[in-house]
Amino acid sequence: MTAASFRVLPWLRRVFARHRLRNNELALIALCAPLGAVVGLAVVAMHEVVSWLHVVDFGLPAGSYLSTGVSIAPDRLTLVPAAGGLLLGLLALLGHRFRPHEIVDPVEANAIHGGRMSLIDSMRLAAATIISNAAGASLGMEAAYSQMGSGLLSSVGQWLKLRRADRRIFVAAGAAAAIAAAFNAPLAGAFYAFELVLGSYSPAALAQVATASLAGTLVMRATIGVAPIFLVHAPALEVHHWEYPLFALLGIAAAGVGIATMRAATWCETALRNLPAPNWLRPAIGGAMLSAIAGIFPQVLGAGHGAIQALFETSPMFLALASLLLAKMAASAISIGAGFRGGLFSSSLFLGCLFGATLSQAMSLFAPWLASQQMIFMLVGMGAVAASIVGAPVTMVLLVLEVTGDFEVALGVLAGVITAASVTRYTFGYSFATWRFHQRGKTIRSAHDIGWIAEMTVAGLVRDDARTIRQDVPLLQLRQQVPLGSRSRVFAIDDGGGYVGIIDVDVAHDPDIDDAAAGLVAGDLASGRDHYLLPEMDVRCALDRFEEAEIEALPVLADARDRQVVGYVTEAYALRRYAHEMERRRNAELGERDLFSVGRVD
Repeated sequence: MTAASFRVLPWLRRVFARHRLRNNELALIALCAPLGAVVGLAVVAMHEVVSWLHVVDFGLPAGSYLSTGVSIAPDRLTLVPAAGGLLLGLLALLGHRFRPHEIVDPVEANAIHGGRMSLIDSMRLAAATIISNAAGASLGMEAAYSQMGSGLLSSVGQWLKLRRADRRIFVAAGAAAAIAAAFNAPLAGAFYAFELVLGSYSPAALAQVATASLAGTLVMRATIGVAPIFLVHAPALEVHHWEYPLFALLGIAAAGVGIATMRAATWCETALRNLPAPNWLRPAIGGAMLSAIAGIFPQVLGAGHGAIQALFETSPMFLALASLLLAKMAASAISIGAGFRGGLFSSSLFLGCLFGATLSQAMSLFAPWLASQQMIFMLVGMGAVAASIVGAPVTMVLLVLEVTGDFEVALGVLAGVITAASVTRYTFGYSFATWRFHQRGKTIRSAHDIGWIAEMTVAGLVRDDARTIRQDVPLLQLRQQVPLGSRSRVFAIDDGGGYVGIIDVDVAHDPDIDDAAAGLVAGDLASGRDHYLLPEMDVRCALDRFEEAEIEALPVLADARDRQVVGYVTEAYALRRYAHEMERRRNAELGERDLFSVGRVD
């Protein structure tokens, strides 16, 4: 790079960081196109690297899928998962010494951190996912794809000093481009971003997310090909109206499969953590367990794309399907519990196909005419189980629609997906991503932005003109020092300056206590000793304290131990600030720019 380039780059940044970009949606939309293309190239590169590693590690023929279970060398089947797990554990041990914090994923970034992600951490996770998938972990690469896509666009958004709302949209656009490229499905990629990464659909985000999704898909089609990731070989899939109740019943059962898979992952993680072995050995132990399962069912290895295609082309018998379904559930749970990196997106699609085929064959024993509908039940099962685990129902319907090109089948999938998603929501309450947050003690139910609430703390609301008075000051002296009408309240303190309660000035000047005033001190009128705020409390916690205390103003103490009064906050002011910020966030989601946000970087 020349010296002139170094002089130009700061100038470009100043140009792009000015209000003309941050207030110009057309510029942001145009920027999402090349960024989406870069994400598409990254997905292609990771896909090719993993495919090459499968050839090297397992001796597969070039162009074949690991999950087909064909042509895998037996000795490598035994050694590679454990060896890959050992490498992953050692690298994780080394990485934690230099970057001990948890890696923030796109959902957490948009829910808590205002769209801020670390590109270095995203690359770390992508590398760990590649190693995991190359070792045969029963997980997909989608976590790495979406992490890299979101991490890249988040970094660009931070570099350009975009507003919080625009950064969150950029994170969603990066994930959309990644998923769209991974599945060659632009609609599914876009709605994956809306449902999981952004937490809502908004007109302001539509063009940016869709542009990135389309760009990522076009790059994939220009490099790998235009064919969908699964090919459904069927002359005509006819859905009968009487099958829709069966699809709904399938959705109910699919929710059970999804919930069982998510809980099994937690059980496996707990069990492996309780083993008398260091944590860095867990992936190796899990890899050995995975090899034991794969020795009987080699199709459990990898994400499952090849196995899905094989299942569409040749259908095993009921017992083989049911056994493989349980084996895949166990293998995915062990892979996650052991510490392998990856997601359950592709795995849930394979589980859904297996479940749909199993259920179809079971029902055909009582209704033989259903045997011809097994392909449709597989597609409905694919969408229903994936919607239960991943938590993106519209995404799954669109994915099946883009794979099959059959609108009638998509309607059948919609019936199963709606049922599965609803049952999962009302009985379990989590998708896999939010369930993992719950296990780590984070109360995140979606990517909806709650981070600004944590950032709006009492420290930013406090007024520092609080009037304090010693509790042993006589009431008559208090009346002289604080005349009626000068203040609404004063805060009583002890000899050491610690807060002991609030004194209502109107009550202190009440004529009804004139006869007893000579014998009273300020502390006799103080109340609410246990009601106070701390600077680090967020605004929602503060409003809860006001509701509990039923007091219009509360003191802010520097610390709960020494109880020194540093100021106070009124309920009316806290409510006004909270309502204004809520309105500002709503306007940002709708694409409106209010006067308070113009020129502001938050």
